[in-house]
Amino acid sequence: MTDDTSISSGHENEIADQTGLLRNHSGDGAFLSAAVATARLGVKAATLYAYVSRGLIRSEAGPPGTRERRYHAGDVQALVARQGARRDPDAAVHDAVGGALDWGTPVLDSALTRIADGRLVYRGHDAVLLAGTSSVEAVAALLWTDDVDAWIQLPLRARLDLGRPPAAQTGVEFLAHALATAGAQDPTALDTRPHAGPVKSARVLNLLYAALERWHGVPPAPDLPLHGRLARAWGVPGHADLLRRALVLLADHELNVSTFTARVAASGGASLHHVTLAALAALQGPRHGLAALDAADLLEVTTRDGAPAALRDATRRHGHPPGFGHRLYPDGDPRAAALLVALDVTHGDTPSLQAARHLCEVMLRDTGERPNVDLALATLVRGLGQPPEAAVTLFALARAVGWLAHALETLGSGRLIRPRARYVGK
Repeated sequence: MTDDTSISSGHENEIADQTGLLRNHSGDGAFLSAAVATARLGVKAATLYAYVSRGLIRSEAGPPGTRERRYHAGDVQALVARQGARRDPDAAVHDAVGGALDWGTPVLDSALTRIADGRLVYRGHDAVLLAGTSSVEAVAALLWTDDVDAWIQLPLRARLDLGRPPAAQTGVEFLAHALATAGAQDPTALDTRPHAGPVKSARVLNLLYAALERWHGVPPAPDLPLHGRLARAWGVPGHADLLRRALVLLADHELNVSTFTARVAASGGASLHHVTLAALAALQGPRHGLAALDAADLLEVTTRDGAPAALRDATRRHGHPPGFGHRLYPDGDPRAAALLVALDVTHGDTPSLQAARHLCEVMLRDTGERPNVDLALATLVRGLGQPPEAAVTLFALARAVGWLAHALETLGSGRLIRPRARYVGK
């Protein structure tokens, strides 16, 4: 595993240019001194500190040996752009909080995942590098406890008795049933002692893989690593490492729709089973987890009609080309790039990867957009001979690690997530 904490600490190589920007190694871009930040905002230092306390501007410690702080230039500029920060700071705060719910200013502190400069980092470790060698269990332990070796002490290999399977149309439906049932019956579900959190998380994650095995009618194999259990359930044991990469790359992605849902549910005191169930429900939308299904349709039409025709048809139906572009990755989704490279090694001649390759070539040439993880997921499950819905199951199994990590962090904070609404009625 490669630790990039040395990259994200220290100020010995800061460089100040004529614009007042101070660049460090944090990977979060440029920072401003207090004097420059207040001058750009047109406010006093006290107002700047108020912005920081409200989460509108990120700050970090200045050079060692000083009491100075530095302020994120992008956050300062975002407030300036809202037209009113100079005249009415309270109005600027009002507007900023409303915009924060739509890819806006960060609203919650978290030590789990950083997305910046085209990179995805879990607790100081680059997710793409983790995907090269790390197990799902190790990454889960990293996110849950900040210790990659802690998974050995967690019940990720426990044998479970799930009882009779219910009627379910998809694997995700079966996972939901297992969570609802276990959440009501597991005697440890409402254990609120701090040390119990990672253990309960492991029980939930193990439950999901056991439910998947039951859904596919294969005997439970708790002695196998988690990615091996998925590969065995899908009947593709020779491609277990490819699934491991995907599970690691999708383990967390900051405050997406399902993860924010998990945090809200956890803040109200829901058990980890029910937190995961709430997140799983939130995943079931075409703008989130189900986006991979649209990408799968695009691949199928491309195989039949070619990339240009498939893209025209899909854009006409959806208003955008499925599987391409990501607002957090203007230069390309690193998760998609890593998965597609791995697929090229193992499935380079398959129709699904050839279709994906043609789509990427046309999109890059005509629009400059690069693939996101939805296209990579659709390509992966199609290459493994699985139905399109398997992409959603894979997404859920992977992201459950992050949901549980965010739930533990939320429970640790003791804060209730209860925003206020701005009334606009009569």
